[in-house]
Amino acid sequence: MTKKIGFFVGSLRKDSYNKKVAKALAELLPENYEAVFVDLAPLEIYNQDLDDEGTPTAAWTAFREQVKALDAVAFFTPEYNRSVPAVLKNALDVGSRPYGQSVWDKKPGLVVSVSPGAISGFGANHHLRQSLVFLNVPTLQQPEAYIGNIANLIDENGGIVEGTRNFLQVIVDAFIKFAEANYQ
Repeated sequence: MTKKIGFFVGSLRKDSYNKKVAKALAELLPENYEAVFVDLAPLEIYNQDLDDEGTPTAAWTAFREQVKALDAVAFFTPEYNRSVPAVLKNALDVGSRPYGQSVWDKKPGLVVSVSPGAISGFGANHHLRQSLVFLNVPTLQQPEAYIGNIANLIDENGGIVEGTRNFLQVIVDAFIKFAEANYQ
């Protein structure tokens, strides 16, 4: 049976570095795994009143159903002001509500931070991990996936260079082993 891993990209830019890395990582998944790219753009900002009134938006409901069907989750985040982008944090909030009905609970997780800067999105990576602890998403700890200076790791065709692809394969292999040990 094919396992579905949700890919959540925290950048909405059409030429997003995070999206390029996510696509490269998706190509490295084993045959019995499928990357499901979850579009975060349609999600309205979370407002608990709508859940309390029993009127969640159609986008929230569709998102929650899509995430429920996933076996694992992988987050690809840039760093905005030393933290995660609002679109990614909003997705966590939408999926974690209504209280007691979180769609994230116990799904094995992976965090990859990608940045043109030298510190590789370190702050965003750790802020995201902090939220995932609260959401009960067991997350791969090692190897850590910080990819800095990404502009220098893209080849002339817009793909990820071989050395970085090799590193991504190490991440994939470790995550698959971790996820298989943590499926519910």
